[in-house]
Amino acid sequence: MYWNKHYECMPRPQLTALQLERLQKTVERVYHNVPFYRHKFQEAGMEPGDIKSLADLQRLPFTTKTDLRDNYPFGMFASSMSEIVRVHASSGTTGKPVVVGYTRADLNTWSELMARTLTCGGTTKDSVVQVAFGYGLFTGGLGAHYGAEKIGASVIPISGGNTQRQLMLMNDFGTTVLACTPSYAIYLAETMEEMGGKRESCKLKYGVFGAEPWSEKMRDEIEKRLGISAIDIYGLTEVIGPGVASECQEKSGLHVFEDHFIPEVIHPETGEVLPYGEKGELVFTTISKEGIPVIRYRTRDISILYEEHCLCGRTHIRMHRVMGRTDDMLIIRGVNVFPSQVESILLDIGETQPHYLLIVKREGSLDELEIQVEVSQAMFSDKVRGLEDLGKRISHKIESTLGISAKVTLVEPHTIPRSEGKAKRVIDKRNI
Repeated sequence: MYWNKHYECMPRPQLTALQLERLQKTVERVYHNVPFYRHKFQEAGMEPGDIKSLADLQRLPFTTKTDLRDNYPFGMFASSMSEIVRVHASSGTTGKPVVVGYTRADLNTWSELMARTLTCGGTTKDSVVQVAFGYGLFTGGLGAHYGAEKIGASVIPISGGNTQRQLMLMNDFGTTVLACTPSYAIYLAETMEEMGGKRESCKLKYGVFGAEPWSEKMRDEIEKRLGISAIDIYGLTEVIGPGVASECQEKSGLHVFEDHFIPEVIHPETGEVLPYGEKGELVFTTISKEGIPVIRYRTRDISILYEEHCLCGRTHIRMHRVMGRTDDMLIIRGVNVFPSQVESILLDIGETQPHYLLIVKREGSLDELEIQVEVSQAMFSDKVRGLEDLGKRISHKIESTLGISAKVTLVEPHTIPRSEGKAKRVIDKRNI
């Protein structure tokens, strides 16, 4: 099922020609309208006319989140404020937020991309879409909202939080598609079970989940507990918001909508562009945005790009689900550890709840990793020996899979704080 088959299934030669045309216009636009980019291009000895092929993109400098923050609030805008009709911002944890602006054309593009994304997830004009992403400066809620409206679906703009009310309206309004973070989907399922609800009593069929890394095991858990087909969606405020890439029902990688974005994967330390099939840091160049185009934006997300066509018929490059981030990657005694790796191990064992916390401390000169994991009330109330055995098995699996030892602490249900947005998985207490 496609939203816009012409572009989603465009032959590669035609798509490449479109990308080059749009890239050239974008480079021209930022060079003349954004002093930051003009200076960076001149430092690199580049002018807009030097872009003769897509390969020339690699000659352009990277853009980082620091660059966007340093030009707060509107220094990166390529359009005047009289043309900007919407402003969003990241929820950055330190310093100033990253601010992005949208022209009317940008909002139309964003709605188009989210219509594609939701269609990939099973949404049709007959769907009832419950948007439990946060609304406001965060791009998730309004992005999904306008995409669903463009399709012609019925939208429940409930935003995040108020979980019991979410479940009541899901049942009463006949929600068929749920859009939220994967950790919140698990929380909804958990609350439904605690309230005595049954998944068979609701009409939910599909879920589109994003805004945080999640594992295949987490998908299995969500699908089983909510009785739905769940797909991974990808986006980030700096690039456009959600709508950059999406899985289809084949669930074999996320289709990057290449008529609007050019993806690259680079070595996170050297900046070298890596070939298809190799893991590295995702980089995106927007080629249709007016308000705040970005050139070679370093996402810090770790993934892989695949050029093989999907069985669904879409021709766009696919990316592996995000495997972690270079900036939330923990380096513990020389070993790279991502929370999503730990999550996959815990769900594979299958005797814990999908709620965990990684706590890192430094004792003397050594890093120590503690993994707190919730178990069911029945398990916690069982014999101590059973808990000890489970803890040992988890610890052994962590060490054999990740190559690092960890203290595993099994805790009672509801001990680990819940999140209605992005789940907090790591507490790093090291002074480094």
